[in-house]
Amino acid sequence: MPNDHGSVAVEVALGIPILVLVLLIAAAGLTMARAALDVDTTAAAAARAASLTRDPASAHAAAQHSAAANLAARCDHLTVTVDTSRFARGGSVTVTVACTVAARRLTGTGITGRTTHVATATSPVDFYRGFSLGFTNSEVLAGKDRIGGVQ
Repeated sequence: MPNDHGSVAVEVALGIPILVLVLLIAAAGLTMARAALDVDTTAAAAARAASLTRDPASAHAAAQHSAAANLAARCDHLTVTVDTSRFARGGSVTVTVACTVAARRLTGTGITGRTTHVATATSPVDFYRGFSLGFTNSEVLAGKDRIGGVQ
């Protein structure tokens, strides 16, 4: 019968570092998946914000603001592209969000490199929504109410 005293200590000495490595890789993978999900959610929120505006210029501004509010603290570089070519009643707005993040910020380890998560979302423009016709109501600007009196 061979002498196997101390073999458990060797197994533990080899097994624990491997287990820790597997746990760190799993945590990094989950964090990367969460970052991708955040970019997907941000693209949807930016598209929705853009679809609620009354003109394409406001749609661009609303999408940029929404994406920056959601991801500015996470991304090293944030790119928001807004397609308003179908911005009309019954049309849609498409927003593409690209977020570049240093792997070290995602995993909390010393891993070098960068990863870019890209997501695209489309939101319909409500068919019954009013649009800006390019002019303002002069009575409101003059301080009059709807009946014609002064406020």
